[in-house]
Amino acid sequence: MSASDARHGGGSRSNLVQITEDEAAVYDRQIRLWGLEAQQRMRNATILVVRLRGTATEAIKNIVLAGIGKLVIVDPDDVTEEDLGAGFFFREEDIGKKKVEAAKARIESLNPLVAVQTMRHHTLLEGESLDALVMTVDLVCVTDWPQKGLIQINEVCRRFGKPFYAGGSFGALGYIFCDLLKHDYITPDRSAPTDAPRSVKASQVYSPLHMALRHRWSALTKRQTKELNPGAVHTILALWEYQKTHDGKLPDGPDATAELLSIANTILSEADVNRQALSTMPSELVESIGSSARHEFSLVCAVVGGMLAQDILKALAAREAPIANFFVFDGTTGSGTVVRMNM
Repeated sequence: MSASDARHGGGSRSNLVQITEDEAAVYDRQIRLWGLEAQQRMRNATILVVRLRGTATEAIKNIVLAGIGKLVIVDPDDVTEEDLGAGFFFREEDIGKKKVEAAKARIESLNPLVAVQTMRHHTLLEGESLDALVMTVDLVCVTDWPQKGLIQINEVCRRFGKPFYAGGSFGALGYIFCDLLKHDYITPDRSAPTDAPRSVKASQVYSPLHMALRHRWSALTKRQTKELNPGAVHTILALWEYQKTHDGKLPDGPDATAELLSIANTILSEADVNRQALSTMPSELVESIGSSARHEFSLVCAVVGGMLAQDILKALAAREAPIANFFVFDGTTGSGTVVRMNM
């Protein structure tokens, strides 16, 4: 099943809800931007978001304002003092409450036309419960989750033909990964005369996360490698690997960051990165990110969450090419790059 087919997974095409005149007035600007058909796809989409931290907060704000049909949020955690920085759905009086319960009314107030459903039981993300949940939605977005869990949820999404996004931040670094299966979309024809612009159909075949992680960089030149910021990319991959061997925990302290640097250099070597571009991991970057990875920076969450929402909407609207397939934002330089990992 293609990603475009999967977007109708919540029901048959004959059951699609038509946009009303009142809704058309609310979304008038967007309809002019990407057309009524694209807005209709978003209006009929049910999106599942797993974990409500800073990146998800920003992404949710944007997709709700854009006019999706239904948002389902799963997060078993309580609001902590640390959540108040990047999580603008939370207030000081919410500390100790369940995140989904504290945020629900504020999310609904952004756009009353969007149905919001919240769930707080962690068992919903396990076994048959996860299967049943994924089957009821059109797209899945998991944020700030360890690599092992991302791979598992991605595989469930593949089984049921559902597009999958992952995103999050580690201190000053942020990332987005997407697996849109076989994604069909409309894109401008760059070869057409400027006075006669036209669009063409295009298609992209994506890789699941476990395949993307086997990506090798050997085909890239020194210049191409440098442009993709391999230091930031492999720091994120190293943090995932660190979590895998430490029960999902992130580095904390000098000994942990030293181990992280060792992991990063091993991953860098195995990936066949052009040694003229990067022969060893930049220790200052790895140590800095390792010591701050547990913390959320509002600016990073805003950039990554905004990009995540924009790409989800692109995928739903089937207009323009979405990310293919791993985006990294480096808050230390303010730059972002996209790496085609095993595509």
